[in-house]
Amino acid sequence: MIKNESQYEFSKEWVERFNKTIAAMERDEEAKTKDFLKWDAGRSAIQCHLDQLHEEIAEYERLIKCDKSKPIEIVVENFNKLSDALIKARMAAKMSEEELAEILDIDPERIKEHEKKNYQGASYLELLDISFALGLEFKNAVMQVDFEEIEAVKKTAERWRQRKRENASKIA
Repeated sequence: MIKNESQYEFSKEWVERFNKTIAAMERDEEAKTKDFLKWDAGRSAIQCHLDQLHEEIAEYERLIKCDKSKPIEIVVENFNKLSDALIKARMAAKMSEEELAEILDIDPERIKEHEKKNYQGASYLELLDISFALGLEFKNAVMQVDFEEIEAVKKTAERWRQRKRENASKIA
């Protein structure tokens, strides 16, 4: 995800580089005929990166150019992507990290650190306060309980506990 103007410019530079690389690959008839599968895999990998950059650039431009007189929708694909929504909402509001911190009456470094770490380590109350300050509202939220995933997590947790007990007994 592109978070600022510097990353935006850097991404556009990479688009140019990838486009030049693909153009050069397209002209290389010898590589195409010598090992088409290898050539195609390489071209496909670069195209995949290029497509991802185009999506990120389009999203960044949508956010920074949005009309603030109308609400904007930000899709949260899963709970792990909530941090992206917070950052996108701040960008769409054309609000700096410092301005958000001022609204919340906290140290601006706290917001910068949260965004740098994609809000890992932020408390639930901080997430709620930030969401409120940014005017975020959930319109619909559907969560699916995956019982197979729960069982897998239980098994993993049991293995971790077992290893911890084994390591503790080795130390003792």
